[in-house]
Amino acid sequence: MTRTAWLTLAALCATFRLPAQGVMVAPKAVFMSSGGGSGTVTLLNPGTDPVEVAVSVFYGYTATDSTGQLRLVTMDHPDSTQPSAAGWLQAFPRRLTLGPRDQQVVRLLATPPAGLADGEYWARLAFTAKAGELPVTGVSDSANIKVGLTLQIQQVIGLHYRKGQVRTGLTLTGLEAVRQGDSVIVHASLERQGNAAYLGTVHAVVIGSSGKPVGEGRIPITVFFTNRPRWAVSIAGAPADQYRLRLDIATQRDDLERQVMLQSPAVSDSTAVKNP
Repeated sequence: MTRTAWLTLAALCATFRLPAQGVMVAPKAVFMSSGGGSGTVTLLNPGTDPVEVAVSVFYGYTATDSTGQLRLVTMDHPDSTQPSAAGWLQAFPRRLTLGPRDQQVVRLLATPPAGLADGEYWARLAFTAKAGELPVTGVSDSANIKVGLTLQIQQVIGLHYRKGQVRTGLTLTGLEAVRQGDSVIVHASLERQGNAAYLGTVHAVVIGSSGKPVGEGRIPITVFFTNRPRWAVSIAGAPADQYRLRLDIATQRDDLERQVMLQSPAVSDSTAVKNP
């Protein structure tokens, strides 16, 4: 008798070549408002095999860790101080099968509690797709057991629900810049103002003593509470010099539609680039 034992591997990003690589999800973030308590997400199966998809809702937001890298903070049971929409957000359907090259719309329904204060509330939508089976080779067993992995690819997108008067803003403090090799490493403290997440783009420019830029970068950001990110701006080939870093942050994003952007005054700062 031949028995097959399958293990489950859940991953945010698959590193195997499979006939099915999960599903494509659009848009990358959902914005809903009290004026229209529903939204949609479109799922597309680009592969040639059917894909089973499970949809779940949870509370989470991004923040920086001690190294300045972004991480996802989640809470199973957020208390009343957290602006969570997860408890009153539903997705229909929650389980579905997408045929080859097929697409389907997942509908979102928000039923917030009565008396909800004005502001922005957040949730995360997770789409978990069974992406095929990967045999594990090199296992020798006289019982003729085949071992493999059933891969699950999970994609997570953010949801912003806005009620009433919402506003945002940003304060920038503690700007630091240090040259490391062919890069300038930047740290800055960002604190959101208002009652909604700050969505914007950082424009970082490194300027030499001649007044000409030697390197620049644009980084999209979302600040839910406070962040102290770490960015690297390439100045490859730049000679030794006295450099300054200029940082400009504005509520503009190339990856989001203009109508979902909350506007606020731009913020700027500059500092000398330190040599190691």
